[in-house]
Amino acid sequence: MNRSLGPILIGLIVLLVVLSGSMFTVDQRQNAIVFQLGEVVSVKKTPGLYFKLPLVQNVRFFDTRILTLDAADPERFITSEKKNVLVDSFIKWRVVDARQFYVSVGGDETRAQIRLNQTVNDGLRAEFGKRTVNEVVSGRREEIMSIIRTKADADARTIGVQVVDVRIKRVDLPEAVSENVYRRMEAERKQVANELRSTGAAEAEKIKADADKQKEVIVANAYRDAQRVKGEGDAKAAAVYASAYGRNAEFYAFYRSMQAYRESFKSKSDVMVLDPSADFFKYMKNPRAAGGQ
Repeated sequence: MNRSLGPILIGLIVLLVVLSGSMFTVDQRQNAIVFQLGEVVSVKKTPGLYFKLPLVQNVRFFDTRILTLDAADPERFITSEKKNVLVDSFIKWRVVDARQFYVSVGGDETRAQIRLNQTVNDGLRAEFGKRTVNEVVSGRREEIMSIIRTKADADARTIGVQVVDVRIKRVDLPEAVSENVYRRMEAERKQVANELRSTGAAEAEKIKADADKQKEVIVANAYRDAQRVKGEGDAKAAAVYASAYGRNAEFYAFYRSMQAYRESFKSKSDVMVLDPSADFFKYMKNPRAAGGQ
């Protein structure tokens, strides 16, 4: 009995080995190429369980996740002004056509990265050569990255690869170039500041002139109103004086003389040279003259 089970167990083991060699699994992060005697038979892109002929067919897997190619050292490029800049960039890429990727670069990621790096550097060299230092440092970086990404992706498709993104991390200037750029930027900022100061000074003078004009108008109107009020007051006072004078002329003359005496003898140092018979002393000589009528 035991001797008859031996061949059965061996057959089962062989069957299991054959079955295990004829099945393979593809997950969502991979594509698989099935080879038969070195030739591509099929490409499996959908995740799942697949079968192959054992010993005759073999499978090779390719990662389809987004990979990063980061330059080890900054690359040196020349601008339209013939000045050097140091550019540090990186590339985001992934395999989208496993068959083409295998045919073009043998499925070797290193060879694909060398190709991508050369394509991006050539594009950067061409784009930087069209622009000035100021443009590549501050103004046109996003535009440059968009152009390079489009060109690099078009070339990468020929090897079964998609360029997802190209980013410039940093643009550095050699020391001599940096000093010149900073001096130019400083001069531009000073020019803008001077223009703003000049504009501000002109506006200040305009505001001051307008304020002075308004001041003159206000003072003139106030003086006019004051003179009118003063004239009205003087007219009323004159009317009152005239009315009082008309009622008793002698009393009014006496009152005015008393005012004149008070003003004349207000200070002890005052000296007056008059004829004693002058009318000025009329009421001093005869106080009753005020009530003579």
